[in-house]
Amino acid sequence: MTNPVNLLDFDLDGLAAFCEQLGEKRFRATQLFRWIHQRGVADFGQMSDLAKSLREKLAGHAHVTALPVISQHESKDGTIKWLFDVGGGNAIESVFIPEDGRGTLCISSQAGCAVGCRFCSTGHQGFSRNLTTGEIVAQLWFAEHFLRQRIGSDGRGAGRAGTPRAGSPRAPALSPQGEGAAGDSGGRVISNVVMMGMGEPLQNYDRLVPALRIMLDDHGYGLSRRRVTVSTSGVVPMIERLAQDCPVALAVSLHAPTDELREHLVPLNRKYPMDELLRTCTAYLAHAPRDFITFEYCMLDGVNDQPEHAQALIALMRQHGADGLRAKFNLIPFNPFPQSGLVRSPMPRVQAFGKLLNEAGIVTTVRKTRGDDIDAACGQLAGDVQDRTHVQERMARRRTVVLHPAPADAAQRKVVS
Repeated sequence: MTNPVNLLDFDLDGLAAFCEQLGEKRFRATQLFRWIHQRGVADFGQMSDLAKSLREKLAGHAHVTALPVISQHESKDGTIKWLFDVGGGNAIESVFIPEDGRGTLCISSQAGCAVGCRFCSTGHQGFSRNLTTGEIVAQLWFAEHFLRQRIGSDGRGAGRAGTPRAGSPRAPALSPQGEGAAGDSGGRVISNVVMMGMGEPLQNYDRLVPALRIMLDDHGYGLSRRRVTVSTSGVVPMIERLAQDCPVALAVSLHAPTDELREHLVPLNRKYPMDELLRTCTAYLAHAPRDFITFEYCMLDGVNDQPEHAQALIALMRQHGADGLRAKFNLIPFNPFPQSGLVRSPMPRVQAFGKLLNEAGIVTTVRKTRGDDIDAACGQLAGDVQDRTHVQERMARRRTVVLHPAPADAAQRKVVS
């Protein structure tokens, strides 16, 4: 071995292979894994049930290193947003969203994003690089153990679910972890993880999957597959691979009822049109931990929020529902940022849109806006990444979208850019 390695990069199998190189057995890797992820310990000297000889080997060949925190922003609603330094002039964001009975962490997978969705702040910054597995996991590692210390690792600081201690974020009561390290110091604060921060996670597939396995491992964070969600703009081949390799909950950024409109909002649609995407989602259900796919729909004033859009969406879901697609919709009030040229739909229109879908038998919820006072939409704090994709020129060419009423049969909308 030459350069010391960051152990946050390894899932349990990878850590076992590393320990084998040190002449150690697999059970030592399990002990080490628990110390790192369940207890949040980075100092090998504190890992008291490891042999002294192993601790000395680790000190010479490995480290557990978190991402440097550039800033922390806390909303009056309890949302916390961290900005992490990933080097090379790049920063990424993670957001903790506390709700009654649960705490959700949104994690980034890339520095920037190459997809370039019109309504996404990250998409306007361009793409620099993929994160490593360790950089993905480090966001959860930091947030989980930071929140445990703040709330109180014995659970008393959280009180009952949703009742914070003074000066603490609103968070659920700590839930017990599985049978991890002896004397485990507390329970889990983060109950749900969503790969919905900066970047398209399925375009960083080879680093994403080991990170998911760490989250799911009973010796790590012990999250169920239902509580880990990959949110994608629709990278069809990687959805198919995920179904075989690590089928967690799936959320798809849909945002439009027709190909023509979606191509302007989500450019990836030109490569993977909606029919192909929805057929792939239907096939994913055979492996998914839930019996539905979540579709995200960002509500944009005058763009995709009219009754005719809702009717076209209903027709689309009925068409694919006949083939077995089961769907739930999250209507997301747009979190504005200056470069977008877009406006949040008025709440009465959002609610009317949701009512149409619900009355058609499509389970639909309106996501509560969180963190408006701290720019909690992904990418809003990160500023510019070291863009390698010339995104500003591409965005300028797609800046104007003029919409015309949909025909009565809810077929296609005419879009002119």
